[in-house]
Amino acid sequence: MGVPPGARRTGRPPPHRPAAVGPASPHVGPARNTGCARSGHLRCCCAMTARRGRSSLYISVDIEADGPIPGPYSLLSLGAAVAGVQDQDGFTPADPERRTFYRELRPIGDDFVPEALAVSGLDRDRLRREGLDPALALAQFSRWVREVSADAGAQPVMCGYPASYDWTFLYWYLIRFTGDSPFGHSGCLDMKTLYATKAGVPLRAVAKRGMPPALLPRRRHTHHALDDAVEQAELFANLMKWPGPGSSPR
Repeated sequence: MGVPPGARRTGRPPPHRPAAVGPASPHVGPARNTGCARSGHLRCCCAMTARRGRSSLYISVDIEADGPIPGPYSLLSLGAAVAGVQDQDGFTPADPERRTFYRELRPIGDDFVPEALAVSGLDRDRLRREGLDPALALAQFSRWVREVSADAGAQPVMCGYPASYDWTFLYWYLIRFTGDSPFGHSGCLDMKTLYATKAGVPLRAVAKRGMPPALLPRRRHTHHALDDAVEQAELFANLMKWPGPGSSPR
């Protein structure tokens, strides 16, 4: 979903304040060569090896909202689909229609941008009556993400096309209404950046209409959050398998 105009202000989670560090002990002398440096090096190497060995579960997420930023404006619907898992042996795509999530949410304010609302066709009045409380919807989403990630034995990564708009709303809502994010603060991947890197083109030059036809999903982009999450999962799988220009996805 594109970013609509009309921003006025933004909400932010409270800043993180690191714990205070006490003064160093006056009895600590200069470091001695006791093998600790090597032990520390080995611990570091083991941690790096463990990190490299972690698998990632990519979850395609699409949101529909009624304005450009969360806080003054509302997330109205949230769709997600498991796109695949990547480990040391490579990427394995999933059937994007097998494990999915969809909720419609109650608006959190009165402000909205008519052009943004028109994109999804969602009815704010209906959502005020029938939409889920955001705290409940985001708690259910977090639980679903953790369940599918545990089943895959992998860490969740949100992916979107483009990811920036959807991630802005998703992360803000997760922190605001649940206090936590199953993706952490940086577990997102932008498909436009992925394509630009593989194709060797500037990011601003990327558009679906300029991609090789073999990369494009067969499913339509409907501006229904679940439909688009599934469609984007198909695109993501094609991009992950694509070696680059002059080749087709394997």
